Amino acid sequence: MTIDNRIRQEILRRIEGAEAEHNVKVIYACESGSRAWGFASPDSDYDVRFIYAHPADWYLSFDVERRRDVIEYPIVDDIDIGGWDIRKALYLFTRTNGALLEWINSPIRYCEVGSFAEEMRQLAPAVLNDIALKYHYSHMARGNAGDQLARDKVRLKKYFYILRPLLAIRHIESGLGVPPVRFQALLEAVAPRHLKAPVYDLIELKKNTPEIGSGEHIVEIDEFIFSELARHEGVLTGQGRPDIHDTQSTTEALNGIFRAAIASV
Repeated sequence: MTIDNRIRQEILRRIEGAEAEHNVKVIYACESGSRAWGFASPDSDYDVRFIYAHPADWYLSFDVERRRDVIEYPIVDDIDIGGWDIRKALYLFTRTNGALLEWINSPIRYCEVGSFAEEMRQLAPAVLNDIALKYHYSHMARGNAGDQLARDKVRLKKYFYILRPLLAIRHIESGLGVPPVRFQALLEAVAPRHLKAPVYDLIELKKNTPEIGSGEHIVEIDEFIFSELARHEGVLTGQGRPDIHDTQSTTEALNGIFRAAIASV
């Protein structure tokens, strides 16, 4: 999906405003929500996420650990914008943070300064913790499922927010590495053949309807969801945070990425 140039320019203006307000440099910014996933509605928000760096002196302060490491703004005109400090991002990277991995692999990018994002993309396969990432997506699927499938009517857009993490788990289990951000790519890679037609029909409905509401259950989708959730029961439960892949070489690589980013501010 392309972003209307008028909207793109407004997003870049707000990024520049955040830089000036907080005295930071945004080194990467992307779309992170349904527009990046490929099933946005005409009235979907723009979910803009960014990574920023402070000047070096900020990190040399004795109280750096207690300083705020996020920038957040209220949603205005359907634009939801916020970001993380680079130290926070690098730490979460060592924890195989699913949201961060999706940010750096987003197909819709607003700015990319230097080599930060590309180096992270190249390093990800070496430090990816499959178990941690599967727990992340399992928690997401169960949270979105809730009691939706027990109701007489189901909120149709919820199907996407349940299916996407379930397919991401199958992608990881298949040894294919970091799941693609685009939902259609996931669908084609690991979905059972019988599931594709009803899901593609639902994608078209969502793309062309300002706000799809509740509707009749889709049997093929319900059966797949129930089957996958049952398969994970007793396996993907609990905290799901095993030892991180924190080798000396990884630490040195991340320190190099950090120092290079700070030097560019």
